[in-house]
Amino acid sequence: MYKRLFGYFVENKFLVDNQFGFTKQLSTSMAILRLVDQIATEIDKDNLTMGVFIDLSKAFDTIDHHILLDKLFMYGIRGNCFDWFNSYLTERKQYVCLNEVKSDMLCVNCGVPQGSILGPLLFIIYVNDIVNISNILQMILFADDTNILFCVWPKYQ
Repeated sequence: MYKRLFGYFVENKFLVDNQFGFTKQLSTSMAILRLVDQIATEIDKDNLTMGVFIDLSKAFDTIDHHILLDKLFMYGIRGNCFDWFNSYLTERKQYVCLNEVKSDMLCVNCGVPQGSILGPLLFIIYVNDIVNISNILQMILFADDTNILFCVWPKYQ
């Protein structure tokens, strides 16, 4: 399923160029190079640059199943394939066992199954459209790390 979904997203050019995480032939080094290049370009233009650097903790656990399924549908995942993802994500339960004492079984409403090859791909699909929130901000993404740059011409010059 990973190969089919990733191939579909690559073939249709759905993944943003700003995402460097969990994609073939891209690395943290390339993300850093893009960041440094962007800042240097703005300095050459005599622009001020402000950066906000976000690292989500437990990022894969924060994925809302309904939102992810809506995004998959929006990207054209339909029919049996959509039903498969719906089944894969929903109706899962978990409990905690400590010193042989078990908690109640509860439904898991967010997150992707741990250790799956699909988890990282589903995460970058989940955050893929964050770059569309602003025409002013520039974003560089590496998995759960987001660098947001705001560049402006200083008025006092």
